[in-house]
Formats: sequence, C-alpha cells, structure tokens
Amino acid sequence: MFFCYNTTGVGLNNHFISTSMEFKLDHIWSPWRMEYILSDKKQECIFCQELSRPDGPQNLIVHRGQRAFVILNRYPYTSGHLMVVPKDHKPSLEDLDAETRSEIMELTVKAMTVLREEYRPHGFNVGVNIGEAAGAGVLDHVHVHIVPRWSGDTNFMASLAGARVLPESLEDTYTRILKAWTGDSPPK
Repeated sequence: MFFCYNTTGVGLNNHFISTSMEFKLDHIWSPWRMEYILSDKKQECIFCQELSRPDGPQNLIVHRGQRAFVILNRYPYTSGHLMVVPKDHKPSLEDLDAETRSEIMELTVKAMTVLREEYRPHGFNVGVNIGEAAGAGVLDHVHVHIVPRWSGDTNFMASLAGARVLPESLEDTYTRILKAWTGDSPPK
C-alpha cells in the first residue's frame, strides 16, 4: 500500500488523471532490507516472540493495548518507523474482530500524534502489506507501518551506497518514543 507516482498529470487518491495519457511509475529501492528478506523465516513469528519478552529496548515495544501493541521496526526506513500489531496471530485484517481493528486504528492515530510531536515529520507513509505479492515481510501476522517522512529524506546514500543514514540509534529512538508516549523513561 505504499505508492510513489511520477506523472505528467495529477494523482488523486491513487488514481491517475493524465493530461497527456502518459504514466510513469517510479521505483523506490531499499537494498538494505535484503538481509531480512533473505533471512530464515521458518523461525517463530517475530511479533509473537517480542510480545512474549519483557518490554524494554531489547524488544522495542513502546505500548501494549488490550488487543494490539506498538513496536519499533528493527529495520526502519526512517527514525521513528513504528508498527501497530494485533496480539492475535492473523494474516489479514479481515481475520480480526471489529474491536481489534478499531484498536489498531486508534493506536495508529496515537502513533502518528506521538511521532508528529516528537520528530516533527513533514508527512507519513501509513500502510499494510497483506500477502507475499504485496510485499509482506511477515506473511502470517498482519501489521500496520507508520513511517514518518521529511522532505528530502531520500538521498544519494540510499541510491548509490545501498545504505540508509539514520540520525539516531534504535535504543535512542525507543527512549524518545516511549517517553513521548507515556511520559516515563524506559526500563533498563
């Protein structure tokens, strides 16, 4: 559900209205994710595994709700890349009950609010990848990505060096987001 369009017309709600009937889809490359893509995924679900551990910088969970939780992405596109994950191990949104879907949406909104206050992004990519063809890295446990974005946050490092420059460590990001979310410092 992440799109990047480069057009000679106007993009509206993911529909293209062209003034010249020409359409070009840009590609967004993220080669740094290849380590995860090629890793052995026959192990226990990463979300269920982290959910079973105590909260802290090791499991990166910043909030546990009644039916869903919020966790930092261990392989972030940008600093502050969060995911909202149901506690139930289900592959798709339609497999979840209405209460869980509602909590996921409320946690997504809260995540955007916290990120907006703490990081001051210029925008967000919010999306769900369901199924391998859609790019889901974790096929059997649906989750929502909340990726803060800044004008100019894609640069030559990602394109030429195959590396993403993140201005802070995951532990620092975790500390900042947890404090903004709860007002408390994280456990050690």
